Amino acid sequence: MFQTIFVAPLYNAFVFLIGIMPGGDVGLAIIALTVVIRLLFYPAFAASIRTQMGMQAAQPLLDEINKKYKDDPTEKTKQTMAVFKERGIRPFSSLLALFIQIPVFIALYFAFFSEGLPRINPDLLYSFVQVPPVVNTMFLGVLDLLSPHNILLVVVVGGLQYLVAYFSILRMPKSSLSPERAAAHHMQQRLMLYFLPAFMAFFSYYLPAGVGLYFAATSLISLGQEWVIRKQLERKVR
Repeated sequence: MFQTIFVAPLYNAFVFLIGIMPGGDVGLAIIALTVVIRLLFYPAFAASIRTQMGMQAAQPLLDEINKKYKDDPTEKTKQTMAVFKERGIRPFSSLLALFIQIPVFIALYFAFFSEGLPRINPDLLYSFVQVPPVVNTMFLGVLDLLSPHNILLVVVVGGLQYLVAYFSILRMPKSSLSPERAAAHHMQQRLMLYFLPAFMAFFSYYLPAGVGLYFAATSLISLGQEWVIRKQLERKVR
């Protein structure tokens, strides 16, 4: 079922994009497919970002509710949900965005590499998708997408992921915390800011460069979407 729902459509879309890219450039097809996926799921990612920004703006009010109704959990929940509804905050949108990314990444990995590029498996193609005449795994003629251990790509992936994590931390609500919780919160932010980029860079080093290119494209698009959404919210405030 996973292959039918996720892998097969992505594989066919990927092969189709290779066929229309100049020189059958697989790297350009990876970037194009990443753009298409992010556009398709833009509402989920946008809702996640807006929710985090909304939570940050509403945090003083939420802190006040927590103090006022600390001995009345039912009323505290009721008032909190009222604030969420009034400000259009959807607390579970971040989880939805995360759950979307996990199966898509797994499916993309299988679609890109389990079939042994540059070979194309015609048995997986839909009737209207043709095998590309050329499948070029040298991105722009300089990056071998099937080879690991590309230091420059690792640096790019780590740097872009650092920026993504940095802006994610800026969106996090800032509330009054006890010293113990504040220390734990600070540690969580440091893990997000340093561990996650290092983790992505590690994978990019040991996996084929095509995976790193996908990571880099995803992070770059995420930063672009963040900029667009911030501008939209700024115009609304004005």
